[in-house]
Amino acid sequence: MTFSADTRADLDRFWSTLETSAQIGVGRPGGLSRLTLSDDDRQMRDVFTGWCRDAGLSVEVDELGSIFARRDGTDNSLPPILIGSHLDTQINGGRFDGIAGVLAGLEVVRSLNDAGHVTRRPIVVVDWTNEEGARFSPPMVASGCFVGKYAVDWVKDLIGDDGARFGDELARIGYDGSRPCKAGEIDAYYELHIEQGPILDAEKRQVGVVTGGYPSHGMRVQFSGQTAHTGPTPMDLRHNALIAGARFLTAVDDIGWDFAVGDGKATGSRLAAWPNKPGILSDSAQAIADVRHPDPVTARVMAEKMRRAVFESAAKAGCTAVIEDEWFWGGDIFDAEMVAGIRDEAKRMGYDWRDIQSQAGHDAYFLATHCPTAMIFTPCEGGITHNNAENCGPDDFLAGLNILLHAVVARADR
Repeated sequence: MTFSADTRADLDRFWSTLETSAQIGVGRPGGLSRLTLSDDDRQMRDVFTGWCRDAGLSVEVDELGSIFARRDGTDNSLPPILIGSHLDTQINGGRFDGIAGVLAGLEVVRSLNDAGHVTRRPIVVVDWTNEEGARFSPPMVASGCFVGKYAVDWVKDLIGDDGARFGDELARIGYDGSRPCKAGEIDAYYELHIEQGPILDAEKRQVGVVTGGYPSHGMRVQFSGQTAHTGPTPMDLRHNALIAGARFLTAVDDIGWDFAVGDGKATGSRLAAWPNKPGILSDSAQAIADVRHPDPVTARVMAEKMRRAVFESAAKAGCTAVIEDEWFWGGDIFDAEMVAGIRDEAKRMGYDWRDIQSQAGHDAYFLATHCPTAMIFTPCEGGITHNNAENCGPDDFLAGLNILLHAVVARADR
């Protein structure tokens, strides 16, 4: 067998890897709760690296635990093609978010092995650590560090809600690797992902060609107040950080409604206070929020309103506020040539496709700041995601998997 225009990935083999993954870190019925650097994460990593070695790939782990499984090319002096996503899940996650992208990369190299085809450039399949940020906030820290957004030590010092330190957990599960968390020269990065939205499913499309992402602004805010008794303390003498955080998050939600007609969205995703007990006012609270909109100017307006809400909310509650971290992703960040290549493959193979924007955050956003990058979306039932009811069938991946295979080979052989 040789690689040709008619070569197709082995859908049944790909689906079997997804089914194996679905048994590791089971959460609510039908879903997963495989938080990063947990014992379940270690088990999945062990299974994945075993599959990679069985496929003849050399495996390296970097300083933040991201896994790089390399298939050599005929000219290893050339920069590699990376295919990646993540194997960690949300606390109430589904079986496909991120996972499908990593295992699609594995299926690409398995299909090349079947065809006996060695690409000119090396191909590297990547599992990025902590994409979700469900245990250690913010999300996507490993890919962010990889491209220079974060420092390794800063990431390793992150503390989860369970009190665990990122670096300690990395060492505990045995994935504190020696490869530097530094990108180096990369020819291109591809990421296949379920849409996490309802458009492809509603339109009965087989695949989405991702042209960019909704410009998104987010922040983590620390509110500081003072503990006091909830009974005798007069209202004008209270400094309740919990209320400051709550005011901020409701203000952010209002921003979302103000811009909802143009498909703007605003989310208050986290409020953690201390002591957070009856009878006592909280002296600290951490809040996380974000805004996003398809128009970049409008997204910036929403972000400025969110920033103002931080300090207005703190003042109303008699507290102070510090914006501890801010992030931005999205926009027209994907490589036009790669996007066109994906679109051309969809047309050539006769799949029902459409251009689409991503509305969620992905590791691809960080990679796009460093090298040519593109994404492929596959449909998911009703767009339900970050939920145990997230659902796809094998045929939902047929088009995306084969387009990924041929787009990667075309890029790697040039």
